[in-house]
Amino acid sequence: MTDNTPPNARVIPITLDTGTAYNKRKPESNLTMTQVGPGTPMGELLRRYWHPIGLCADANTTPRKVRVLGEDLILFRDKSGQAGLLYPHCAHRGTSLFYGKVEEHGIRCCYHGWVFDAQGHCTERPCEPQPDPQCSKVRQPWYPVQELYGLIWAYMGPPEKKPVLPRYECLEVLEDGEFLEANDNSIGGGGPQIIPCNWLQHYENLVDPFHVVILHSSFSGTQFVEQMALMPKVTWETQAHSVRTISLRNLPDGQTLRRISEAGLPTLRVIPSPRIGRYGMVESLGWVLPIDDHSFRIYVVGRVKEQGELVKMRSRLNGKLWEELTEEEHQQFPGDYEAMVSQGAITYHGDEHLAQSDIGIVKLRRLLQEQLQKIKEGLDPAGVSFDVNSEPVKFTAGNFLVPSEKAS
Repeated sequence: MTDNTPPNARVIPITLDTGTAYNKRKPESNLTMTQVGPGTPMGELLRRYWHPIGLCADANTTPRKVRVLGEDLILFRDKSGQAGLLYPHCAHRGTSLFYGKVEEHGIRCCYHGWVFDAQGHCTERPCEPQPDPQCSKVRQPWYPVQELYGLIWAYMGPPEKKPVLPRYECLEVLEDGEFLEANDNSIGGGGPQIIPCNWLQHYENLVDPFHVVILHSSFSGTQFVEQMALMPKVTWETQAHSVRTISLRNLPDGQTLRRISEAGLPTLRVIPSPRIGRYGMVESLGWVLPIDDHSFRIYVVGRVKEQGELVKMRSRLNGKLWEELTEEEHQQFPGDYEAMVSQGAITYHGDEHLAQSDIGIVKLRRLLQEQLQKIKEGLDPAGVSFDVNSEPVKFTAGNFLVPSEKAS
């Protein structure tokens, strides 16, 4: 074998770079934490709590399709004022009750006229011989609903484990001139009403204060106020039913902005206004509703003094609302929507490289994992109560202005 290398030629060694995408391992998602359908671990955990499924006005005499935790349901309000949430397919032959007619005490299927009340009891079968003793033995699958704070709430878990519908101190203690306003525009989600990615991607965003400095205050311009652009000193604390984030920002005038936010069980956004219009207790609560594994929406209730005040909380990028931006502007001025949805329908948790700034994420995941274990062991998760006289749930969240020497 001859060596054809020319004399005095420079030999460049060949190195093997194994860091290319070719060698990337198959991406993996934590489905235990993200899947919300019936029978899944997280789905069963979430079904131990009440969830808002619409505004009170959404329940009326026109049947309405709703999708919650991977289940398709029909919401209506009979003419006596009772709201009902039923499985969509009629117990007779499966026709959708979306095409039904709402009557005084129930909804009538369009196919053969069977009538079901708000608790699923069959009250009439007009095509059957009368009297009809078998009628009362038919039950349309249903879920309990209650109305509070301008929202309709549903409990979709085991009947014997149904907790009381919680009340919240920050929505119970109103100052002079304040009233409650409910909103279904997914305020805080940074995009449209329905956001096409897994709910956990937003829920974890609640304990990530550093993205406010980068995404909301520098990368896409100042979306809130200048104080939020200051890099905070952050600590996280796990509470009985939440993970609390404490952010301290030293202001130019020598004072300190002490901002406390919480991610509460099961899906609560306890986030004080980033526009800091006033100091003190958090002004509103939001509930992240998992529609299914790949989409969610947010319902918000807040203390306001003017109708429509909550809508003003929506983020603006380049001076525009999300839906007003062109595709080029979405790329130039990304917000929460772009940051979350671009991770994919369910982010690949196996590809993450968590850092010190992600301590809140780790704590929140551990809190959720603890609740999953409780359900597995037959116990009740944190944040539920079976006492009808239980006190309103309290959070410590809010914006507080304090002298620097007193901040902690």
